[in-house]
Amino acid sequence: MADMTYYVALPFGVAAGEATECFSVNAAVMRAEALSRKPGHAGAVAFSRTGDPSSGDFTDATLIRKFGDDVPDDLSAL
Repeated sequence: MADMTYYVALPFGVAAGEATECFSVNAAVMRAEALSRKPGHAGAVAFSRTGDPSSGDFTDATLIRKFGDDVPDDLSAL
């Protein structure tokens, strides 16, 4: 199977919230911005990952945009 790129919005509060898969870069950025404004969220990030879903091999997450001060810069754990 060919590599696929997934775009994701992920909110942060005390800990990371539930990730939301998005259809495009713009959708991930817009969703992350909206999530960052919800009560209880300290911020959110939009990121992408590319890989082969059939083998489970993916590159490290690539930060697209960060909203808020209390979100990690290092996405290697995602």
